Amino acid sequence: MQSLRRHLRSLHSLAPANKDHVSAVRVAVSVAVPSLALLVAGRPDLIIYAVFGALTGMYGRAEPHQLRFKHQGQAAFLLVGGLAVGVFLSINHVQSWVLVVTEALLAAAGSVFADKVALKPNGPFFGILALGACASIPTTVHWHTAVLIGALSALFSMMVGFGGWMRGRVWERGAERDVPPLLGARRRAARIHAARYLAAVGAAGSIGVLSGSGHPHWAMAAAAVPLAGADMPSSVYRGLHRIVGTLVGLVVVSLVLFPWALSPLRAFPGHETAVLALLVIVLQFTTELFMTRHYGLAMVSFTPVILLMTQLAAPADPRMLVTERAVETLLGAGIGILVVVLIRRRR
Repeated sequence: MQSLRRHLRSLHSLAPANKDHVSAVRVAVSVAVPSLALLVAGRPDLIIYAVFGALTGMYGRAEPHQLRFKHQGQAAFLLVGGLAVGVFLSINHVQSWVLVVTEALLAAAGSVFADKVALKPNGPFFGILALGACASIPTTVHWHTAVLIGALSALFSMMVGFGGWMRGRVWERGAERDVPPLLGARRRAARIHAARYLAAVGAAGSIGVLSGSGHPHWAMAAAAVPLAGADMPSSVYRGLHRIVGTLVGLVVVSLVLFPWALSPLRAFPGHETAVLALLVIVLQFTTELFMTRHYGLAMVSFTPVILLMTQLAAPADPRMLVTERAVETLLGAGIGILVVVLIRRRR
């Protein structure tokens, strides 16, 4: 109970800084270069694939360059893999139930993979987020073009993360990340963890489809968030931060997309697409700036990133987007917390 109270108090506390701006700049550059290239090429609708590939830069932030490069390669496999599956579902116009089953199964498989290689940030969240988002928008190019954009963006992100190596140029032959093998108790824990992802993501998606939501993948992604916690209090903490951060982030989305006088889109008539692309870049910087210091604050920025780049890919009624995102987040995060309580992790 004391641990839970400590996590609740952390809703309004900020962890100490630890060179967060360095990692934030790396991620912002990784997002900015391919996004601006697509904007100049007249294809802002493809920025969503570049951003998901660039999220590779969020991994291995505190590791030496050589090990970060390997870590990010593992993360790129998860991210680009999720993106590719999402594009495949999009071009085949699959029904919502197929998306739910596919995402739930790949969430479980991604959980095992993430546990095996010890991904940081934990879990398959960004991979299944890419899957759901890409599956929910029309694919306006050949499938291999969309996947190639994501893959090249991930590769560029890895190069940015490795760039600092040029100063020292020290390469330790055979260096590996310190990850224990997935055997014994660790394997059993990974199986339980995968079962939690299967149950939470599947249940959230099913309820989302039955409720008539046009974006059940948002509920599935929100359900995965609490499962990345190391224990039940930290899982509840992440779930609460997700809810509060998303709701505040939706206020930011409303200020941008709604036809109000304060909207930056009205300040630059005729350049709305460029404004949205630049906001995605800036908000991804602030997302990474607070990702390890305060998860809720990071979600205040990351929520607009997802909705704005979705709006670039497939414009929709902003009020519907904001309303459904709020409802799906509450639903998904609540189910994720419930699954954490019901399916306990073995120590």
